[in-house]
Amino acid sequence: LGRRGSPSDILATPELLSQRGVQVHHIDRGGEATYHGPGQLVGYPIVNLRAWGGGPLKYIRALEEIIVAALADFGIAAAGAQRQTGVWVQDAKIAAIGVKVSRGVTTHGFALNVNPDLSYFDHIVPCGIDGGRVTSMFSQRPDLSDMEPVIQVLAHHFGRVFGWAMEWGSLDDLLQSTQPASLAPSHR
Repeated sequence: LGRRGSPSDILATPELLSQRGVQVHHIDRGGEATYHGPGQLVGYPIVNLRAWGGGPLKYIRALEEIIVAALADFGIAAAGAQRQTGVWVQDAKIAAIGVKVSRGVTTHGFALNVNPDLSYFDHIVPCGIDGGRVTSMFSQRPDLSDMEPVIQVLAHHFGRVFGWAMEWGSLDDLLQSTQPASLAPSHR
């Protein structure tokens, strides 16, 4: 549940949530209720908006643009910005966006439904939209279920929209670049 979320946005009983292995977390991002689970591509970019040259709304619209462009590369016609925040395929939401900006730096981000079990959305009021429909890339194109090509295409569009060169690395690379040498994992 985001800052504008309410316990009434959770439609399932505590018993059903427990049976399905679902935990509800209150979080400091914008937005209301959403679901995160296997089959979603969840991206939490950390962007210094001042260095980038935009504010929160420009940032959200950039995330929508990135996702719409990536979906187009897979033959899925989607739109953002004309409706509530997020990315839509006709009247169904395919990607949720919820961010927090603190001191000009973003946290949280987006969740693109690649191939999740959409039945989990039946137990919430997604993004505060009563009767809101949710879809996935797989629902639109049953031949699309692999996450890896989606990651590649989304990263390409992220770099294009933000004007950044994207570099691929491993988790070990990231840990080595962000930790003092004495704390970095040793490689044998």
